[in-house]
Parts: sequence; structure tokens; C-alpha cells
Amino acid sequence: MVFKKLQNSNQILIHLKNKFKKNDVLNRSSSVFIATFSHYQGGRRMPRNGMVEPMLSFFLPKVKTLLLLDQPHPISDTINPIVEIYKEGELKKKFYISPLFYLPIYLFCKIRSKGQIRISYKLRDFFSVIFSAFKIGGKYDLFIGLEAINLLAGLLLKKMGRVKTVVYYVSDYSPTRFGKTLSNSIYLALDRFCVKHADFTWDVSPAMKKGRIEAGLSERDMKRVLHVPNGLFPSQIKSLPISKRIPNSLVYMGTLHSEFGLDLAIDALKEVKKKIHDVTLHIIGGGEGFVRLKKLVKKLNMENSVTFYGFVKDNNEMSKIVRSFYVGLAPYRMYDNESRWYGWYGDAGKIRQYMASGLPVITTHVPPLGKYIVEKGAGIMTKDTIESFSEGIVKLLSDDKLYRRLSIAAEKISKDNTWENVYSKAIKDMETMNRI
Repeated sequence: MVFKKLQNSNQILIHLKNKFKKNDVLNRSSSVFIATFSHYQGGRRMPRNGMVEPMLSFFLPKVKTLLLLDQPHPISDTINPIVEIYKEGELKKKFYISPLFYLPIYLFCKIRSKGQIRISYKLRDFFSVIFSAFKIGGKYDLFIGLEAINLLAGLLLKKMGRVKTVVYYVSDYSPTRFGKTLSNSIYLALDRFCVKHADFTWDVSPAMKKGRIEAGLSERDMKRVLHVPNGLFPSQIKSLPISKRIPNSLVYMGTLHSEFGLDLAIDALKEVKKKIHDVTLHIIGGGEGFVRLKKLVKKLNMENSVTFYGFVKDNNEMSKIVRSFYVGLAPYRMYDNESRWYGWYGDAGKIRQYMASGLPVITTHVPPLGKYIVEKGAGIMTKDTIESFSEGIVKLLSDDKLYRRLSIAAEKISKDNTWENVYSKAIKDMETMNRI
């Protein structure tokens, strides 16, 4: 009788174990398929990419097989998608998808169009996902697609029985990304379809939910949307003692496009110098806008106060440079909703790096993360005007107690903001939702 009870107990335990195992999204025997994009230059994957390094660092130690499909961004100097196959954490095979597979599409990709949506590239991406899945073979426990077109291909693979769980990973979003155009209508329709049909959606910012509601998606269709913010590597989360930071130094890290507000920071610097004469601005970033900004600095006669570092490829080196300065700037501009501007809905990576370096942040009211860090006492919010932004800088540089308080708060917020923690929580939340 006792033996029979023990047998029943064991059966119950085995049943419960199998039941929970079915809800597992990830384990050591899992296979993962990631379809994403990167900027390639000279045959090298550049830091501007679709979360490639963070996802590889997280998944490779935890799964048996990983297939990475990396699709060169249209600004790259190459077109052909790259397939990387990992087994037990090691790269076993890497190859380019031959243009012969998609020759008509390849020829259209070669035509450098300035259109809002490069249809040829979208077709390339869709077919490269299908090709990779059948070329490599096997089935995948988890498919992660950045960009809606990759997710559509992932959903098709699920229909074919090749994929078990599909995740739509959204790194940027705006309900008016292309203004009042047909392209924008297609963009929104694809996004809505993906959110509705993906098993889970990973949004880097909670503001994206608001944007989708504005675009007409109902809240009941977003029950399986998770907030998966940007993270950092542990080596990036370091700060210097305040006494070792360069006094009265401001740093801007990121894209030089006008909507990110570096023009505003430079104009504000001119006003700040009237009260704090030795203030300096240090700019880390390259690409479009570099020449224009250099001309602006020269026009304002501030060449001795502004230093351009150019594009820093290595994240650790970039972090090392940032932490030597005093204040981080995030001068996002306010544009009307007709523009292709997702600053209202995205997750500002520059702000996360500033905080990880222990730097108080001066930001405008545009980025959602800016609002959050101000609420947590790690930054100052201003309007996106020269007068307001310069006043914010002067206020922070003139008050040592305020500076120290904001610096401590920044370090506190960012100490656990690692990619490992971000993705671990996402997987755990998915498994919890599977049990409901």
C-alpha cells in the first residue's frame, strides 16, 4: 500500500515535471533561429545592428543549436545575407546566401533607391529566412525576428511545423514613421499583423504600446506584449569617482542626425560659456551630419571647446571615453507627428550608457526613458530650446550637491541593467504566460 502511494507520488511528480517542461521556452537542448539585420562595412559587422552581440552572448551558453541570419542593412556595402551556425556555443559554419538564389531581387537591391521602403530588400529578407530554414534543416524551439518581414517568414515556418514559438522583437516604432503615405499604411498593417499573430512581442519601450493604440490597434490584441528594454554588457557598467571626471565636460554619444538634437546642444553650449567659461563638449559619433556640425562649431567660434571623436566601433572603448566626462546630453528635438521620428516611442541607448557611467543626464521631454530617469532623480528635463537646455546645463554644473545626488541615482538605476538580466526576465515572463 505504501509502495503504491510512493509510485503514485512519483507519477504525479513526473507529470508535473513534464507539464512545466512543455511550458519551457528555453533549455540546454533548445534550438534557436534569429533573423535580424546589421550594418556591414568592409566585410565587418558594425556595432549598429539588430541586437546581434547581445542575443549571441545570452543564447549561446544556454542552447544546443543557434542559427543566426544577419541581413545587411541597405546602408551597407554588401547585399547578401550571412548565415552563421553555432553548435554548443561555437561557430561551426558561416556562409553568404548566393545572389543566384534570389537573382531578380538582388539586381533590384543593387539599384540605390531613396524610397521610403526598399521593397527589394524586404523580399530579400523574407526569402532568406525561408531559404536558411530549409538549407540548414531541422526544427526550432524559438524564432526571434527583428523587423516585421522577418516575423512574417517566421510565422510561415511555424505553419509548416518548423518553428514552435515565434517572437516579434521591435527595436524602434512610430505610428507616423513615413508620414501620411501608402508606405506608412503598409508599415502599420504589417506591425499590427505581427503583434496579433506572434506568440510574444518584445518592445524595447512601453511607449510603443501607446503608439499602437494611437494607430488603431486595440489593447486586447497586445496581451502578450512584453517590455524588453535595451541593456548593456557588464564591462559597460562602470563609473569613475567624481573627482576623477573631467570638470565641466559634457558628452554626447550617438547618431548625428538633426532630430537627435546635437545642433541644439552646440547652440546651448554657446550660452553656457557666458557663465561657465571652461565648459567643453565631447561628441562621439559619425556619419550623416558630421560636416554640418563641424561647420556650426566653426561658425560659433567654439572649435577650442568642442571635440569630435568620430565613430567608436568598440563598445568597451566607447564606454571608457564616456565615463571620463561629467554630464551626459540627450537633446532630442520635438518634431511634429508627420515626420519619421520614433524618439517619442524608442528606448534611448545613449541615456542608458550615461547612467551606467554614473553621469547625470540632461534631456528634453521627448524620450520616454528621459521621463523615467528624471522621475528616479538621475537627470534634468528641459524644453528643446536653446534657452531651456542651456539653463539646465548651468544649473547642474553649478550645484555640486545636486550633481552628486543625480550621479548616485544614475548608478543605482543602471547597476543591474545587463543584457543577461533583460533577456532572462523576458524568457521567464514568456514561460509564466504560457502557464496561464
